[in-house]
Formats: sequence, structure tokens, C-alpha cells
Amino acid sequence: MKLQKLGWNQFFDSEFRLYEDEGYSVGRIALEHKRMYRVITEEGEILAEVSGRLRFHAEGRGDYPAVGDWVVMQVRADEGRGTIHHILPRMSKFSRKVAGAEIEEQIVAANIDTIFLVMALNADFNSRRLERYLLTAWESGANPVIVLSKADLCDDIDEKVKEAESIALGVPIHVISAEQNTGLEKLSIYMGEGQTVALLGSSGVGKSTLVNAFLGTEKLKTSGIRQGDDKGRHTTTHRELIVLEQGGILIDTPGMRELQLWEADTGLSAGFSDVDQLGDQCKFRDCQHNGEPGCAIERALNEGTLDFARYESYLKLQKELAYLDRKENKQKSMAEKERWKKITVDHRKRKKGR
Repeated sequence: MKLQKLGWNQFFDSEFRLYEDEGYSVGRIALEHKRMYRVITEEGEILAEVSGRLRFHAEGRGDYPAVGDWVVMQVRADEGRGTIHHILPRMSKFSRKVAGAEIEEQIVAANIDTIFLVMALNADFNSRRLERYLLTAWESGANPVIVLSKADLCDDIDEKVKEAESIALGVPIHVISAEQNTGLEKLSIYMGEGQTVALLGSSGVGKSTLVNAFLGTEKLKTSGIRQGDDKGRHTTTHRELIVLEQGGILIDTPGMRELQLWEADTGLSAGFSDVDQLGDQCKFRDCQHNGEPGCAIERALNEGTLDFARYESYLKLQKELAYLDRKENKQKSMAEKERWKKITVDHRKRKKGR
């Protein structure tokens, strides 16, 4: 398979020149199996693991390969195996905070051109959740596209489209039904040869069904929404990169019940540009939007031109990001102290050994 079909471009070619003379090969991560990786190369698929040096220098999950990454490897073709020595710089990455109290980055997909934010047009539809996905999508460096699926199960499509439009300013919105094979042709424009699309959304919204529709075969197991509560069933249990025969690359991801933010300051400004623009119109530059005279945001809330629930969501996300930033900085400081402590101990041991 040619590298260009896998998404290889001039950016990666330039970065790889640093290693080309050392006899290394390149490949793209298609699947992760507990620190083992399935990598697609020009010669075919191989299983690879990271080198000891890469593992030693990794400070967190973000320093390990993720699905979509381009990696520099030594390939043992006779074994169908390889060793990953370096990760080429990422053009984009969709990240979230790992589940639980731990403050650490989890890269969902890397080097993506477009993100399909898939949301079903039934009880799964949630504008506040969509705002959260949009924030992270804008931060990723990829272009977000909203895909409203299961149109065959919705009686008020126009109303939900308008609701999505009100919070996704300038973002393309497509209504589809994979079951009825409607609207899919409009998504094909994002999947030219070498273009990578990641599918993100809750469980049961139709991501795997969408992948199967473009593959033309039932490659991925699918399951629908539970009838009792319209909650999704988990079908995809891992992230996987799939190369389409007609061109384009899809990355399917497990459904997310909760998307915890990770570094979305830029995304906050892009996702809530209407709120930021109102804030710029306030009489005072340091306006707190809490009773000050000439506050444009309070005026918009009173006049109904700014939805109160949207503004509350903005404040909540802003507060969440500030808390995450404080916790992350504290954790980085502690990690740096531990790193220098280890360096000092190693230095003393070497000194005694002389």
C-alpha cells in the first residue's frame, strides 16, 4: 500500500528525513493492544512494540503512540514484527482527560483532517454535550463536522438542526440515516484519498453502522439504541484505523458516556465566539457580567438574544478548564521534582562507582 493512501504528506516526509539515513521504516498505527500496536506499512501490517528508550522517556500516555500516529520503526519482516523508536510530530490530535480523578491526557485519535461528531436524532440528542465535543474538536486542529444520524427515528428534524446550528456557528451539519442509506453521499466529500476522518460520539449513535456503510460490508459489529431508555449500547471497544478502498481513512472510536476536557482554551473561544463577542462589547474591559453597568452579556440575557442555558454551559466549561489547568500545573511540578531527584541519585551512584 502506498504511504500517500495512508495519509502521508509533505509534512511527515520532511520530519522523517531526520531518520531516513539510519535505515528506519515508517508506518501508521491502526490498532493498540495493551502496549502492542498493529501498524500499517507499505509492505503490509505488522505487530510492533515501543523501544525501551521511548518507554523510558515517556512521561505520560500522550508520549506513547496513539491510533493515527506515524511512527519510525525497525521492521523484522521475516517475523512480521517491529520496534517503534520515535513518533513523528502530530499535525492534529483529539484528546480528552482520562476517566476518574487522574489528571492525564488520553489521545483518542491523531493526525486527523476531519472529525465527524455523530449524534443521534432521538433522546440521545443533547446540545450541551455537543458543545463539549465541539470545544475539543476545535482544540484538536482538525475540522469538525456534525453528523445527525438516525433521521428515520426523528419527527422534528428541522427543530433539532436549528438547535445544533445555534451552537455550532459555521460548522457543517449533515442529516443522515445509514439504515435507509440517505445523506451518506454528502459525507463522501470529506474522504478523499489520504484524508483521515475520526468518528466520535456516544454509544449506539451509529458510528460503526456508518463505517460499514462506507466499507460496503459488515466489518464492524453494530447494535442500536436500547428501546427502554434510548441509551446506547457499547459496540466498538477499541479505536481502529480503517483504510477505504475508494480512498480515505476512517478512525472508529468507542462510544463516550462522558467527555472530560483536556486543554480546550482555544476551543472555548472558537465554540463560544458569540459569547466572547458580547463580552468585548461590555462598557468595562474587566466586566464580570454580574450587575456592572453597560454589561452587554446581561443585556443579551435579558433580551433573550443569548440563551441562558448556553451561557451557564460556557461558565461551567470555563470553570472546568481552570480547575484542570491548576491540577495539571501542580502535577507537572511534582513530576519535575521527581525527575531531578532521580537524575541526582543516578549521578551519585555513578560517582561512587568511579
